[in-house]
Amino acid sequence: MPETHAVRRLPLHLTRAPAYHRIMRLTVIVPALNESSAIAACLEPLQPARRGGHEVLVVDGGSTDDTRERAAPLADRVLEGPRGRAVQMNHGAHAASGDVLWFLHADTRVPEDAVDLIVDACHGGRRTWGRFDVTLDAPGLAFRVIETGINLRSRFSGIATGDQGIFVSRRLFDAVGGFPELPLMEDVAMSQALRQRGLPVGLGTRLRTSARRWQDNGTWRTVWLMWRLRLAFFLGADPADLHRRYYGPSS
Repeated sequence: MPETHAVRRLPLHLTRAPAYHRIMRLTVIVPALNESSAIAACLEPLQPARRGGHEVLVVDGGSTDDTRERAAPLADRVLEGPRGRAVQMNHGAHAASGDVLWFLHADTRVPEDAVDLIVDACHGGRRTWGRFDVTLDAPGLAFRVIETGINLRSRFSGIATGDQGIFVSRRLFDAVGGFPELPLMEDVAMSQALRQRGLPVGLGTRLRTSARRWQDNGTWRTVWLMWRLRLAFFLGADPADLHRRYYGPSS
């Protein structure tokens, strides 16, 4: 009997996308280090975008678990590079083929239409970089207050952090030199450089990101520490010292 093949149907939002959605290509870049428990949940919502012609790259910084093996079937490529989020993201950007780069943390979950929202925002060069609002994946009033503060701070300051899924046109990313290869605050530093070229798009759609840093280290203690570190960075403190204060001397 003749061999038969199942017909793969694309999601409706991709089959009905305007022509520019198919022309503008986006590359999602996910830096990872020992994220075997989270990486699949991060990448699975991106599979419709891959089928629609967009690209997903995972950049591993030397994981000792099975992060690379879990990511491989869900990404176009799994790259390996030196450890360090900024270095890994720049490595991914160098390998990317997209017109727009979207930097996504491995512990973040995205809505299925997130790629379409980015393409809409960047279409025609009207705006060339931006970020999403976030919600934290933990119950309780304290986490609602924290996520609201993150979203409002970013909206009024024009500064985005990595949890918010920064996206930027390839041309602008290259123009500012990519992420400064700092051990901490690389997202804030690049936002400052990007803001000099134009204000970000603030997408109200929310990414769902991990609350583990607050849960592991104490909710308000972590809030207070992050505000102090950010202030110290703006006042010119050494990012290596800030990294030690955030992660501890043995990291």
